[in-house]
Formats: sequence, C-alpha cells, structure tokens
Amino acid sequence: MKIGANVSIAKTGLLAAVQESISYDATTYMIYTRSNRGGKARPIEDFNRDEAIQLMSEHAISDPVVHAPYLINLASPVEDTWGYGVELLREDIRRTSYLGIKYVVFHPGAHVGQGAEYAKRRIAEGLNEILTGGEDLYVCLETMAGDGSKVGNSFEEIAEIISMVKHNDRLGVCADTCHLYSYGYDIVNDFDGVMQQFDDIIGLDRLKVFHINDSKTPFASRKDRHENIGLGSIGAEALMRIVHHQLVKDIPLILETPEGRYKEEIAFLRGEIEQPGYLK
Repeated sequence: MKIGANVSIAKTGLLAAVQESISYDATTYMIYTRSNRGGKARPIEDFNRDEAIQLMSEHAISDPVVHAPYLINLASPVEDTWGYGVELLREDIRRTSYLGIKYVVFHPGAHVGQGAEYAKRRIAEGLNEILTGGEDLYVCLETMAGDGSKVGNSFEEIAEIISMVKHNDRLGVCADTCHLYSYGYDIVNDFDGVMQQFDDIIGLDRLKVFHINDSKTPFASRKDRHENIGLGSIGAEALMRIVHHQLVKDIPLILETPEGRYKEEIAFLRGEIEQPGYLK
C-alpha cells in the first residue's frame, strides 16, 4: 500500500517532507512546493532533492505527489486571475518535474457566476495554454465536492474538460473520498459502482492519485469539510475497504485529515492497529 500524508517542506524542502514521512512510517507523501495560497516560492534548487531521493530509496518511499496552490482558478472570467493561474500552474509543473515527481494535482476552478459551461471551456483553454505535450508528469484534476461555484464535481464535468485539451495524454485525475461522498457518489455502500461510473465516463487509466479523508458533513451535503478517519460520515469501515481495494493498490493514497494524526491513521488503515487512539 502506497499511503502517506500532506507534509511540510519547511526549512529543508523535499528533505523535510521525506523525514516527516519516515516519522509516520509512510510509503508516499504529498507536498506544496510553495504556500498553498500561492505567492513567491523558494528556489526549487534549494530543496535538497538528491539527498531526499536517496533517503526515499532507503525507506521504500515512492510516487510522491505535488499539490498546486488553491489560488489557481483556471475557470475565472477575470483575465488577470486566469493569467496568474496559468503562470502559477505552469511554474508548479516545472518545479514538480525538477523534483522528479510524476503527479501535480490542482483544483479545476470556480466559475464565480459565469456558469459551468463557461468554466469548463475556460479551464480547457488554460490547460491548452500550459501543456506542450512534452511534460514528463501527469497534471491531475481533483474531484470537487460541489460547494460554491466550483466545477469538476461530477465525472462528466471532468471528462468534458479533458476532452477539450489537446495534450490530454498528460492529464490524470485525483479522486478525494470526502469530495466524492459530499457531492453524492455513494462510496460507502457502492464503491464498486462509483468506480464503474468513473471507468465508463473518464477511464480508470486516468485515476492517478486518491485523497483519503473522512467527511464532517453528511452524504450529498455539497460541502468540503475533511474529518479524521472514523470520525465522519464516511466512517472507518468504508475507508478501510477503499484503501485495500484492488483498484487502488498501485495508486498513492494521501491523507489530508486535520489535527496531525497521520501516524496512527496510517497504521490503522494498514491494519497494524485495531483503531486509532482517538476512537477509543
């Protein structure tokens, strides 16, 4: 099982991320290469890449993931906002490639009143501006929870965006358990059925990353509120079934749960402990 968490790049960059992941007994991880709110980034050459890669090899850590900043909005009708998002994602692709990481995840965007059809075309326009076809990684659209004016909530929306991108062989998808359940995909009672829908509409070959989170809000609530494993409406039993499912056995599974309980959540999902301490 490739399982890890969203970890820090404080002070020593990629080396810090690997060291934190080792402390959780993780086998993969996710980072932001700058603040998740965007802004100026530290030079990627200062991330101690080679030392980190060596340490990953020694501890059997593989297939890490980069998450692009939340500030990117390729659906925006505001030219400066859209242009900034294009440049930021292009730069994050370059930074991710330098680190030797094969997946960069981003939130598709929000239409802020222009409607979903406009937003899908605008996102595709941005990706066509960014992608050259020569990228050595996958740019992954994350499934959204349906809150606000966000797009990329349904498999159909994501598939339509992908279909409008010229170099779409460079595109993948990052599914999020909290987002799927909150939008209305019943992964608790019919995970196989949901994944069949995904395959029929998008294609399972595009599923590159899975975010593993419980949900603070009920099924189909259309709210993006992550919860610790076993404390939310999805529940520990369903999440355990998902992470041990054959379909995700080779996919990086990334925890974005609150309160820094990653070590015991990872141990629990692996089946190494009966339940996390906070459930006792």
